Amino acid sequence: MQTLNWNDLQVFLAIAQTGQLSKAGQALRVDPTTMGRRLRRLEARLGATLFEQTRLGQVLTEAGEALLARVEPMAQAAAQIEDQGGPAAGLSGLLRISVSEGFGTWFLASRIAEFAAAHPALTIDLVASSGFLSPSKREADIAVTLSRPKAGPVIARKLSDYALTLYATPGYLDRVGPPRDPADLAHGHCLVGYVPDLLYAPELRYLDEVHPGLAPQLRLSSINAQHRLLASGGGIGVLPCFIGDADPALVAPLPQCRIVRSFWLVTHQDTHQLARIRAGRDWIDALVHHHRDLLLPR
Repeated sequence: MQTLNWNDLQVFLAIAQTGQLSKAGQALRVDPTTMGRRLRRLEARLGATLFEQTRLGQVLTEAGEALLARVEPMAQAAAQIEDQGGPAAGLSGLLRISVSEGFGTWFLASRIAEFAAAHPALTIDLVASSGFLSPSKREADIAVTLSRPKAGPVIARKLSDYALTLYATPGYLDRVGPPRDPADLAHGHCLVGYVPDLLYAPELRYLDEVHPGLAPQLRLSSINAQHRLLASGGGIGVLPCFIGDADPALVAPLPQCRIVRSFWLVTHQDTHQLARIRAGRDWIDALVHHHRDLLLPR
């Protein structure tokens, strides 16, 4: 049998971990056509079909499962060898961090340049979106999630609590009238919130905690879009305090309506000790500790 190509094995591993050719290609920064060609080449050399194509993606065959059991330790060993240079050699490679849209946009993005400058050979992906990449599937090295994962080969710990409250512009409140208590929001106010059936986490259900039965009239899937709507005077809605307090156009008419949620820091148990992942984790920890008052104002 011809010598196996390590790049082809990495392609196989990425597909096995993500379950989809397109996601694996994104993780490796390789186009799907090349991914498919490398997979076919590997299958030809092994004389075995490694995946079955299903409606949802690629599923490992028995031969694929057997190969995965051999390739995963190889990948871990390769990562450890890459990591042996230690701090003196400087960090390199790719660090992918998956975070919620609001936390990524309003808290991390404006501060990540300093971390990048300290590690010029390190490529950093900050994936700030509605939804999370999975460390357990190796889609991300670090994830900051809204709840603790219930399963998977991950290490998770609470990063910080953060507070949310209602925000609107003074102009909106002058036009509609400021609410005296949460019950007032049920009458005459334009409530802004998430599209209920597009919520990617149950922790994003806020309004019913403000007052039972409240439902948004204007529903947007993006927290940044909600912020823009509120800042334009279009309604009243819940924002994290690290977003609402950062915008001088907004005020909090009912500060007693305080909602508390948590961020969780999640890494894969097999890679959490790699230097670049430790560095990213320590940077996020230090940042949150230093700016705790923005996340959880008194």
